[in-house]
Amino acid sequence: MSVPDHVRESLRDRLWESADEKQWTALSSAAKSASYEAWTRDPAIGGVLSRYISLSDVRVYLKDTLLKDYSRYKHANDALILRVLGLSDVATVKSYIKPHGRSFADGRIVCWGRANAWKNVLMTAYERAYAAQNAKPFAVVLTRALGHYHQPAVRKMIECAATKLGIDRVVWLEQ
Repeated sequence: MSVPDHVRESLRDRLWESADEKQWTALSSAAKSASYEAWTRDPAIGGVLSRYISLSDVRVYLKDTLLKDYSRYKHANDALILRVLGLSDVATVKSYIKPHGRSFADGRIVCWGRANAWKNVLMTAYERAYAAQNAKPFAVVLTRALGHYHQPAVRKMIECAATKLGIDRVVWLEQ
């Protein structure tokens, strides 16, 4: 038996709301694990799911089905990214994921992701521009730029790499 659509959607909405409250994308693995455990034991979440799937499968279902796309969805929201780049009124031609990005009608390409994935974000901006005609790797936005990535020497090194790849701007966000 599978979980009915209306039950799955209702639980997903509830979990995503809870994840927002917990600032899920910033939680450690241990904190996320504790949340999965609590949700599994919660009669309104794990108890409901156990009517349709084995109790031993509830935690995996929570993680792999209900919360799998949460982080991707949250990072795909480009409003903040476009605002910090001053691109809120530019027409998007194409949207990307892994890492997130946008290609604009004027040929500029923007990519964003966590600072600890900076190599992938920079290289992907370069590759996307290289593969397209008349495109330019305009900017990258590196989020969660804390700790090691808050140090001026580290940022300078990453910005130097961006310049060598033809990327005009590197923006650092601590969130």
